[in-house]
Amino acid sequence: MSSEFELRKPSPLLIVISGPSGAGKDTVMQRMQERGFPFHFVVTATTRPKREAEVEGKDYWFVSKEEFARMIEANELIEYAMVYGDYKGIPRAQVREALASGKDVVMRLDVQGAETVRKLTPEALLIFVTTETEDELERRLRNRNSENSDTLALRIATARKELQRIQAFDYVVINRDFQLDDTVDKVRAIIAAEHLRVEHRRVALLARRRAPRLKTHRRSRRAWRSGCQPPPPLRRTRCSA
Repeated sequence: MSSEFELRKPSPLLIVISGPSGAGKDTVMQRMQERGFPFHFVVTATTRPKREAEVEGKDYWFVSKEEFARMIEANELIEYAMVYGDYKGIPRAQVREALASGKDVVMRLDVQGAETVRKLTPEALLIFVTTETEDELERRLRNRNSENSDTLALRIATARKELQRIQAFDYVVINRDFQLDDTVDKVRAIIAAEHLRVEHRRVALLARRRAPRLKTHRRSRRAWRSGCQPPPPLRRTRCSA
């Protein structure tokens, strides 16, 4: 007897791990990699200096402002933003190739970046990692002892505002002290549950279109390369990646 029943093969997911500074999203990503999860973990490009324990190509791709400007003009980034005075961006080719291979793609982004990805790729899966309280978040930031008082104050103020953006996300996971593996287990369970949905997420990777190269645009770009001002914003369009 013939049957028209047929299960559809799950499509790869685009997963964004986000949350306020100090919540531990970098640590969660690192632990997911250590446990050998079968995902592609996106390496972000940044203009900030490399910290002592960081590894080029594993933690970030560290590039100059000149190179970052070239990547913007060549339309090589899904999204980019200034984060605490430095630029970070997601290389588009890296994500596109991983999705084409059938792998789930996991990226870490600040809250601003996560919301940008949502606009460009509405079917992305957004997971908000946070602490139980604002006070706990501030304590973690202060205990880092890696920044001057002005930068620390900016991080704390920004983190408090980012906590208010939780409604833009699909899931929230509390990352409690000394319970990292429990946090990672919950993130893994979310991803597994998404693959069991009757209606699967269909990720269409969209891209920004670079702005026209006007004379004013070129002058602004040169000013940014010298560190005088941020680059002019690029217009977004819904075009196929």
